[in-house]
Amino acid sequence: MQSDNNRPTSQDSLARLAAVIESRKPANGGDPEKSYVARLLHKGPDAFLKKVGEEATEVVMAAKDAEHGGDASKILYEVADLWFHSMIALSHFGLTPAQVIAELERREGLSGLEEKALRKAVDRAEQEKGSS
Repeated sequence: MQSDNNRPTSQDSLARLAAVIESRKPANGGDPEKSYVARLLHKGPDAFLKKVGEEATEVVMAAKDAEHGGDASKILYEVADLWFHSMIALSHFGLTPAQVIAELERREGLSGLEEKALRKAVDRAEQEKGSS
């Protein structure tokens, strides 16, 4: 997807990064000795999920610092790290940033409270179906 003036969109950037991550999977020839992504994927979910947790904490810390007069731009760097590591997790589980964007678009126009209530109702229905 390109914008009207032929500049790449954010979705293009995410798709390119997702393709790089995919290419670094050990199953696709990624070398854990030469690639950080390949190393994380080779180590398995515990390794990259730990990084997701660390980066989420760093986002919170940067936001807290910004709230007290710190440099708000540091939030950008930490969110970029969080997104990057989240994209590694998506790739591992066969998911894509485009699917995340589609989910966000699906939620567009729903209030957060309505969306949360809908998810709870669906979860309850699935639990009831599984226990019968």
